[in-house]
Amino acid sequence: MTAESTMVIVARADLDLSKGKFAAQAAHAAVKCALTAKRVAPRLLEKWNTSGARKIVCVVSNLDAMKRLYGEARAMELVTEMITDAGHTEIPAGTVTCLAIGPGPRQDIDALTSSLPLMK
Repeated sequence: MTAESTMVIVARADLDLSKGKFAAQAAHAAVKCALTAKRVAPRLLEKWNTSGARKIVCVVSNLDAMKRLYGEARAMELVTEMITDAGHTEIPAGTVTCLAIGPGPRQDIDALTSSLPLMK
């Protein structure tokens, strides 16, 4: 049996984004991670995609917590991308909005993210 694959998208709880703005930022994160995986881990991307492309959305309290999580994911050599907004609508340019980790082995990503609250 092969390990399950997953992607976790992490939002900042301290930003007051509309649902539409957050959805766009989460989509940016998922697409960017998928494109990175296509380049650095194409078999992993294919496995994740053919098994349903599982995605979970969680929150962290602030930018510092997001940066720590990003560093931990990179240290584990997981595909990960942090998204910075262009500043055309709701928030200033350069604001870090979300982070995606994966696609990757669910057990590894869960080890980093299972204590985070799910987005409501």
